[in-house]
Order: sequence, then structure tokens, then C-alpha cells
Amino acid sequence: MTRPLALGAVLVVLATGCATRGAYHRMQADVATVRSEMTDLRKAQEATTRELARAGAESRTLQTRLAEVSVALKEANAELTRLRARVEAAETQAQAAKATAAAPPPPPPTPAAVPAPALVVEPPRSVPMRGENPEAVYKTALATFRAGEHGQAVLDFLDFIAKHPRHPLVANAQYWIGEAYYVQRDYRQALTEFQKVLVTAPGSAKAGDALLKIGLAHRSLRDEKRARQSWQRVVREFPKSEAAAKARVFLK
Repeated sequence: MTRPLALGAVLVVLATGCATRGAYHRMQADVATVRSEMTDLRKAQEATTRELARAGAESRTLQTRLAEVSVALKEANAELTRLRARVEAAETQAQAAKATAAAPPPPPPTPAAVPAPALVVEPPRSVPMRGENPEAVYKTALATFRAGEHGQAVLDFLDFIAKHPRHPLVANAQYWIGEAYYVQRDYRQALTEFQKVLVTAPGSAKAGDALLKIGLAHRSLRDEKRARQSWQRVVREFPKSEAAAKARVFLK
């Protein structure tokens, strides 16, 4: 029974004067029941309010967490994009390096493309006078080479060889001509000049040095097979030379 109905019943009984003791007790019981129900309703309302507050707090916490997850996801996507770009760049660079390594060496230049005068940095010096010392001329040319004047040194060594073709230093002079081209990274012309040392003085110490440099020139031209053959020849033909010691290191 609800509270309005119970109060209505009480008023009716009092108005008519017909209330009995039993009816009065029943009304008291009804009033107590109504009060108990109201108390239960209040408790239920309070519990519902607390539950709603807790649900609201959890909802706000969930929204905050969702925002944090969304930010973290965006950062992860950005990092993934950066990593993908780095991987693609690395793959492109590796493919380019592989293509470069697989490319055949450039064809040998024509004589007109790499003429000896290309290294000339000064006009040729005057022809030495008669009676000059060949060793002094050789030392002057070598000093010019060591001073970095490779073009002039080539001309001086060629002049020395032309004037003193049977001199013991001819093989050395020819070697330094090859060295002048080698330091200028003209490896093909350097090969030609070093080969002349083997023809001029096949059994000399400079022949071993020339073979060593021939191997290095082949390696610079990416011809590893010929490079190793040259070094093996140094070890075989000049086993006790300094060039052979270096060749053994290269062969390893």
C-alpha cells in the first residue's frame, strides 16, 4: 500500500468514527510498511546515485585513456612511416651499389683520350748540355715527382731515358713514369708504363715493384683475377724481395 492510500484510509476511519482497535493496529502496520518502503527507496536511490557517479568517473577515465591511446597510435604510425622511408632509401642505395659493382669496367681510353702531355703542368725544360751527370738528371726528375709535379716529372724521365738508354737507372725512371700515372688514377696508362719496366729490365728489382703496382692497378680497375696473378708472379719470381712480402699480404 502506498503512503497516500494509507493516509486516506486513516482519514476515512477517523471521519466516520468507526475505527476499531484492530483497524487502528492495521493502519499502524501499514504506516510502518510505507515508511520501510520509503527507507528502502531512499537507499536504492542513493545506491543508484553512487553507481551513476562511479560510472561517470569511469567514463571520464575511459575517455582520457582512449585519447592517450589515440595519441600513441598516431605517434606509432608516424614512426612506422619514417622507418619505412629509411628502409626504402637503404634498399635503393644497396641496389645502386650492387648495380655499380656489377657494371663492367669502362673501356680503355683511346691514345688521344689519355695522352702523356695531359699531365704536363709546366713547359718542358731545356735540353741538358753535353757532359751533364746522368745521375744528377735522374735525381732532379725524381725530386720533381716527389714535389707533386707529375707531368713535368714524366717529361724529365722520358728525356733521361732518351739521352741515356743504356743507363742502369733507366728501369727506375720508367717505373716512376708509371707511378706518375698511377697517382693521377690513370690506371690503364699506368699499366702500360709499368709493363715497359718488365721489358726494359725483366730481372731487376724494379721489375718486382712494377709487378706489384700492376696488380694494384688491376684491382683499381676491378679485375681481381689479374691482380692476383700479378702478385703471384712477384712471389714466384722475386721471392725474397720487399715487393714479394707486400704481395703475400695482398694475396691473403
